[in-house]
Amino acid sequence: MSYPKNHNLPHPNDAAAGIEVTEDFERFTQRNDVFTRAFWDDTVRTKQTDGFFASYRMEATPRRGDGFTQRDFALRNAAWLISDVITDRHADQGRREGFQAPISYDTPVAPMQLEVDDPNEMSTEIKRIAKFFGANLCGVTDMDDRWLYASRIDTRDLSEAPNDLPEGMTSVIVLGHEMDAELVATYPSALAGAATGREYSHEASVVMQLAAYIRNLGYDAVASMNDTGLVIPYAVKAGLGEYARNQMVITPEFGPRLRFSKIFTNLPLAHDVAEPKGVKDFCDICTKCADACPVKALPFGAPEVGGSNVSAIKGVRKWTSDAEKCFSFWAKTSTDCAICMRVCPFNRDFDTWPHRLWRKLALSRFRKLALWLDRNRGGRVKPSTWWEKT
Repeated sequence: MSYPKNHNLPHPNDAAAGIEVTEDFERFTQRNDVFTRAFWDDTVRTKQTDGFFASYRMEATPRRGDGFTQRDFALRNAAWLISDVITDRHADQGRREGFQAPISYDTPVAPMQLEVDDPNEMSTEIKRIAKFFGANLCGVTDMDDRWLYASRIDTRDLSEAPNDLPEGMTSVIVLGHEMDAELVATYPSALAGAATGREYSHEASVVMQLAAYIRNLGYDAVASMNDTGLVIPYAVKAGLGEYARNQMVITPEFGPRLRFSKIFTNLPLAHDVAEPKGVKDFCDICTKCADACPVKALPFGAPEVGGSNVSAIKGVRKWTSDAEKCFSFWAKTSTDCAICMRVCPFNRDFDTWPHRLWRKLALSRFRKLALWLDRNRGGRVKPSTWWEKT
């Protein structure tokens, strides 16, 4: 696939999505992702990072008490199972699918192509099918190649490999998958990691099934999780939410409590438009995530143009974390950390009217009142409480 050279030019939906690209913009090289660097970069790789990856095979599970028992690690790793099966099935080809390579086709593109007269109706249909398969959110945006990785990784030797997509892709379907609120409340813990693993397994199933449906209609569809491109810009451009200080997408339905997957396709679809509600204005006055981060990896202050850190994309004005500090804490605890998700004021149950009222305040000129009302929320729940309930 060929890419235009004017990546730093603004796109029509950038302003609404809160995306500001400068003349120094460069597409991100996946080899510089901090998780990949943990395999080749001696400034990131340590005995602790090796232990972190080993813990997902139950080879080095620490016993640190509540939230870090063998039972907690066992549930977390079981939650990852389906994702792991997909990830490992073509490892001999250097493809870690869903993370360092897109998911291989399990169904061919049908020779007969369904005629699509109305892209708006087809977008509505795709969103309905996505929810049928289990996605909680679905939006559609244009094929914006700025967010594709400049190259992917051959996991056999960690060399750079072409990040190719079929020609003619026009749209990106973005799917949101809600994480379990009760488990999120126990971060940081191995038990909470089960919320992450379960959604990766769920999204693998959902994204593969929806892509297969599109191929059965006679159109190309590439199922993708963390691979191929940065999903957050696609999610905000698809109108699913807004980018926040904690590096997450805040959605009206679930706050930051989601994982995202995507499908690249040439199916004729109408594109959604981002509609900022006021999340950035709230984040401008709120630093709860940065205050709570145990290694101070999250930024204070206004968004800045990133790129000084090798694991940060260059030439985009946004809030940018210190990836090395963040991952060092993950390695230390042998599990993922989402304290920033747990303490986020938008981490609420918006099915209830008090929280919907709070959201209305937070996205209005009364945001300071909303922040004050949130002052005592977001505390950690003991993981043993979850086990006792079951």
